[in-house]
Amino acid sequence: MLVLTRKIGESIKINEDIKVTVIEIKGKNIRIGIEAPKETKVYREELYYKIKSENESAAVAQKIDLSKVSKLFSSNLKKPI
Repeated sequence: MLVLTRKIGESIKINEDIKVTVIEIKGKNIRIGIEAPKETKVYREELYYKIKSENESAAVAQKIDLSKVSKLFSSNLKKPI
């Protein structure tokens, strides 16, 4: 891990297209600004892991009983409109 010291208004650059600037320091809280291309996704770490977990859960294949699906469609087709 690279550890840098920055003052309010000072920045760091990541590659050619990302700039992180210290905006404000209040006690133990630090506000930072991030300039990055629109296609670059920037998340708080805890939110990133929650999204990742939800995506992994959604990607797990569920077993579907096709005979039940077929019966559902058949019963709906027999109902008058």
